[in-house]
Amino acid sequence: MNSPPTHLMELPRKILIGGGVVSEVGSLVRSLDASATEVAIITGAVVKARAGRECDSSLEKALLKSSWYVVSDASMDTVTRLQNKIADKELDFVIGFGGGRSVDVAKMTAFKIGKPFLSVPTSASHDGISSPFVSVRGTDKPHSVKANTPIGVVADTRLMSRAPPRLLAGGCGDLVAKITAVKDWELGRDEKGEYFGSYAANLAYMSAKIILDESEKLKHKSQFSIRTIVEALISAGVAACIAGSSRPCSGAEHLFSHAVEYVAGPSYGLHGERVGLGTIMMAKLHGLDWEKIAATLEKVGAPTKAKQIGLTDEHVVKALTSAQSLRPDRYTILSKIKLDEKSAHRLAKSTRVI
Repeated sequence: MNSPPTHLMELPRKILIGGGVVSEVGSLVRSLDASATEVAIITGAVVKARAGRECDSSLEKALLKSSWYVVSDASMDTVTRLQNKIADKELDFVIGFGGGRSVDVAKMTAFKIGKPFLSVPTSASHDGISSPFVSVRGTDKPHSVKANTPIGVVADTRLMSRAPPRLLAGGCGDLVAKITAVKDWELGRDEKGEYFGSYAANLAYMSAKIILDESEKLKHKSQFSIRTIVEALISAGVAACIAGSSRPCSGAEHLFSHAVEYVAGPSYGLHGERVGLGTIMMAKLHGLDWEKIAATLEKVGAPTKAKQIGLTDEHVVKALTSAQSLRPDRYTILSKIKLDEKSAHRLAKSTRVI
């Protein structure tokens, strides 16, 4: 087995969670840097209209100047445009205020200009809210890439409870995916001598297990259930920070999701919806209880069939057969079990994804 790699663990310094805490964004910035004077806020149009005033008011009370930037996609072109706009500003923080798209773009922009990043998610849709990894189109890698870990997280459960239920269900899909991601990591350890971090793996797995164990409660989407999901997403993101890679959180099921984007386009399903479908199929390849995973996703309102997010049988088969080629360096169950069109179709059919 190879020696454990050397890596620097960067963890969020402060995480504020609860109902109405968006009103404390300014005070959290102050607690992280008492001399801060100006911040840039990257958001989406809907979020800014819905909750921008409360966030802005919080920053004003903390005597912080702010400039707002509305983004409509998560691409490197958008990051580059933002980088050019704010590179010369005397900023102390970049804040990602919104869903996964805004958080990812802000995180990458902050990384590019060398500024601390504060994550203020308005939906519990994926684990990027606390991890150093981002998924933006147009990079030289067709998968998530590493930026910087958020220096802080402000998770307002009241604000998140107003987000479309589909986003929360997507977050559950991203969490359930840790089951097969950890199995893939174990496979890399056992068959390739890859470093395996037991603590990070167990933390990620625990984040998935709570969704399996409490899916009946979580489907009601109260602030209490949202808090459970948010805490699990944050823990999963921290697992990636500890591991120094996305290994505990991302395996073949994520490669399937990225392949769907290439085969069908990014408009087919949310990130968590796609990885949820991938998890069902990869669980069967691993010999796990895929039916329990599918039942859990169904309970929380996440799709279990490709047609629910507009995918055809052909899309699924092509994504399955091309997924591993997107990242040949990462050993997963798709490295071990080579799928051709016939076996891919049989897998998707047997798990009722198609």
